[in-house]
Amino acid sequence: MDADYFIGAADQTMWVLALAAAPVLIPALLAGLILGMVQAATSINEQTLTFVPKLAVVGLSLLIFGSLIMGLLTDFTIDIFQRIPDLVR
Repeated sequence: MDADYFIGAADQTMWVLALAAAPVLIPALLAGLILGMVQAATSINEQTLTFVPKLAVVGLSLLIFGSLIMGLLTDFTIDIFQRIPDLVR
């Protein structure tokens, strides 16, 4: 077995992980940043004020990008399963 094969598979796994997480994490980060600035400007320190809008942004992101993320993960899984016979040889 070649070590380059496993390094390539690990590299592809990290890339797929980043592509799958980014459409959800980036909008949540931006929403948290904006809400934090609003809280700092108004001196309102309520925890639910940040939690509920971020939850809504994450839910909306999953509605918009969920099928694309699932397609990416499905393609990656099929590719990994198709590589199994190469490992057995």
